[in-house]
Amino acid sequence: MQLDDVIDQFHQAVNQFAKGNPEPAKAIFSHSRDVSLANPWGPPVVGWERVSGALDSAAARFKSGRVTAFDALTKHVTTDLACFLDIEHWQAKVGGADKMSPFDLRVTSIYRLEGDTWALVHRHADPITTPQAPDAVLRK
Repeated sequence: MQLDDVIDQFHQAVNQFAKGNPEPAKAIFSHSRDVSLANPWGPPVVGWERVSGALDSAAARFKSGRVTAFDALTKHVTTDLACFLDIEHWQAKVGGADKMSPFDLRVTSIYRLEGDTWALVHRHADPITTPQAPDAVLRK
């Protein structure tokens, strides 16, 4: 499968994720020992079993959501690796809330050619999309 097709599939999968269904996204992730995920709710995880569990846990926090836009900032593509930096604009009911909340995620995604298709081997998403105070990295 071509890289652009996999990216389109993942964008559709993220909309299902925002509704609480992780399965379409999980199908695009590599199921390898070196697959990794860093999401806003926990420490980074490595290995398909841990990534799968983290995806289940993260999706369970969302209800009735969708991603309203993907802003592609940059991409780097070689014959077997592709790296993307995007801003994703979400709205969802988060953590059992009854009302929709808009939020943005800064996302780095790395895809690797595995056989004849591209698989997501790393995703890092966090809510930092604006300048932060100098002490923002310090624990309070």
